[in-house]
Amino acid sequence: MAKKQATAIDIRHYDVVLAPHITEKSTMLSDHNAVVFKVAQGASKPEIKAAVEALFGVSVVGVNTMITKGKSKRWKGKPYQRSDVKKAIVTLAEGQSIDITEGAKA
Repeated sequence: MAKKQATAIDIRHYDVVLAPHITEKSTMLSDHNAVVFKVAQGASKPEIKAAVEALFGVSVVGVNTMITKGKSKRWKGKPYQRSDVKKAIVTLAEGQSIDITEGAKA
């Protein structure tokens, strides 16, 4: 059986996956072998899958995305709008994990 070729890290992968999204809900998802990332607004599911596989060296089973609309807030009486954020829930293959505190490969 041939070995699986390691995908090369492209500089564009760093533009797709912006940061891990660490909340109580996202840490509970780690029990189900899933990790949550903030991703670029225009990133598609195949791009996110390719970026996570290349940056962290894991195999991805599925990617679910959602866009959280920015809230209207007030600061010192003046209104402003928070930015929209796109999040991706990345489900990993059985037995694999990502240590978010360590960061991506450089």
